[in-house]
Amino acid sequence: MKDMHIGVIGAGAMGGSFAAGLVRAGYSPSLITVTNPHEGRLACLKEIGINVSTDNLDAVSGSDLIIVAVKPWIVPDVIRQIRPAILEGQEVALIVAGISGADLSAMMELQGVIPTFSIVMPNTAMRLGESMTFLVPVHGECPLAGEAFGMLGKVMKIEERLLGAGTALASCGIAYAMRYVRAAVEGGVQLGFRAADAQAIVTETIRGAAALLSQPGAHPESEIDKVTTPGGITIRGLNTMEQYGFSNAVIKGLTI
Repeated sequence: MKDMHIGVIGAGAMGGSFAAGLVRAGYSPSLITVTNPHEGRLACLKEIGINVSTDNLDAVSGSDLIIVAVKPWIVPDVIRQIRPAILEGQEVALIVAGISGADLSAMMELQGVIPTFSIVMPNTAMRLGESMTFLVPVHGECPLAGEAFGMLGKVMKIEERLLGAGTALASCGIAYAMRYVRAAVEGGVQLGFRAADAQAIVTETIRGAAALLSQPGAHPESEIDKVTTPGGITIRGLNTMEQYGFSNAVIKGLTI
């Protein structure tokens, strides 16, 4: 992937995070081109050496991997615009929710030819190299997408039927985790900490919990058991959270 040219269409939360994350991971910004209709979103990417343009065809020309990171309702127009310029050997990855692989294949077909392409669903933590990205190869093996997103965190190849579930757990899950943090910080303030100190405490605690669960054979219940002494504060707090529907609220939020 060292000399792979990457074109990114869209400089929003996903496209911008993808490009900035690659540069942060050590990828040469000169090998990345990002396009967006509004120049304002491109300024911060240009500052770190990424090639920028308002013409989507500039992201296609000469790129080995083309990332389409636009809103779902814009996808058909973007594909119509760029499809004639996509050549054999180029790979396309679409960061898009709510459009099936079959529908995307129909959009991508030109004179009976469908380019190699995948649906990918990362989260915004890819800017920091900590994304959980799901990859659905729709047409072909899509190795370049796997390599590129692998620089930005963990990549899991899944069947298309699991994409909605993956989105809920990892992409929407970023927001759900942030909501827990916000609630915990507010509780910390009520307990007497300054808000900034409470946030630092909660953030480090979550980092520690994640590190514990990353160990081979780790399970959340066994880690919970280690800190719940009989009659102690932790078990009283857990039981009170369950009384107010904590677990059920999380499950309902994921499966709604």
